[in-house]
Amino acid sequence: MARNDQLLGTLDLLVLKTLQQLGAMHGYGIVLHIQRISDELLRVEEGSLYPALHRIEQQGWISSEWRTTENNRRAKYYRLTAIGRRQLAREEQKWAELVRGVAAVLRFA
Repeated sequence: MARNDQLLGTLDLLVLKTLQQLGAMHGYGIVLHIQRISDELLRVEEGSLYPALHRIEQQGWISSEWRTTENNRRAKYYRLTAIGRRQLAREEQKWAELVRGVAAVLRFA
């Protein structure tokens, strides 16, 4: 990923971290967790989440299976894979670098 694409890849980081912290979850649960844990500052739209889940599943970072939810509905549950754990470490490193870069600009300004 090019450096200027790092902000666009933030959703991957949020999804991978959520699955690492909480284990297998369905898409709506991921959305709720990100919203809740960010004190409602981050809102992930389903139109962004599901294509991202599909893409990162194709990358092998997550796997999925159909299960029944606590509300007795069928939903696809996603879980982090070993490859996904390694990718999460890379994504966290890239995020830390981006934060350092932005902080440097803000200190200079």
